[in-house]
Amino acid sequence: MEHRKTYIRHTLPHEDKEIVLEGPVTPSHLRTLRMHPELDAFRRPSDQQEALIDIAGLPEGRIILARENDVIIGYVTFHYPDEMERWSQGRMPDLIELGAIEVANGYRSLKIGSRLIRIAFEDGQMEKYIVFTTEYYWHWDLKSSGLSVWDYRKMMERLMKTVDMVWYATDDPEICSHPANCLMVRIGKEVPLESEEQFDRIRFQQRFMY
Repeated sequence: MEHRKTYIRHTLPHEDKEIVLEGPVTPSHLRTLRMHPELDAFRRPSDQQEALIDIAGLPEGRIILARENDVIIGYVTFHYPDEMERWSQGRMPDLIELGAIEVANGYRSLKIGSRLIRIAFEDGQMEKYIVFTTEYYWHWDLKSSGLSVWDYRKMMERLMKTVDMVWYATDDPEICSHPANCLMVRIGKEVPLESEEQFDRIRFQQRFMY
């Protein structure tokens, strides 16, 4: 499957500076930048930057980022699902995961997360894909946000709904392990019916759930 990527760049005034929101970016561009020290939700910032470089180099991989000068202050990743997860079953070429989304604490009031996600969907780039995200409460920054599990869940739902992602049912054990966890999905306008049906079979693998 050919993965069309259209580079898009926006700017956002912030105090006396300018935030650049751009992507999908290349590995070489990522190597010229450095990570904000607060971007440590998944691993050390330097290690996470290497992970972003690896994803950007994948045929289907997309990194959309926000930066002040050469400092990355937020990012969103898109890639095929991990081979260890059920979502990779069938190796669907048109099933893409919205993986990580992270914004440095001091910039979260600027709605950077939603701006980055919208960039990924601009120019019809994702209409050939089923895009999904798995939200697990143990990945959420409850401490810094001061939100309860349920308020954080509502915030994540609002964020994903900015690109028309909606809640989908599943019998996936990890998602079902806590009621705050959820699966959110957007099916592109050019996705064939057979892909939707295959995705439904992946979502539900316990016969009693049908």
